[in-house]
Amino acid sequence: MAPPTCRLLGAALVLLLLLAINYQAPGAVVASELRCQCLKTLQGVDFENIQSLRVMPPGPHCTQTEVIATLKDGQEVCLNPQGPRLQKIIQKILKSGKSS
Repeated sequence: MAPPTCRLLGAALVLLLLLAINYQAPGAVVASELRCQCLKTLQGVDFENIQSLRVMPPGPHCTQTEVIATLKDGQEVCLNPQGPRLQKIIQKILKSGKSS
């Protein structure tokens, strides 16, 4: 059996590894399944800069709807789902989908 110091050191290393895996670069999106992903939101983004949108409905992890935009440079940002700019983006997406 390992001495208590070695077990404590091993547990500390595992904790540091878990923290390193969950670390996110500074920005508007923090990924986690157990809480809201959007800590702050932007009011709008230029249509041309958006590569994709992901909508997360309210659930046990978060009580609010979250809209995460992936920009063409790969950056993910959270948008205000109630913002007028986002409403225009959604309308544009819906119109482009119906014009087959």
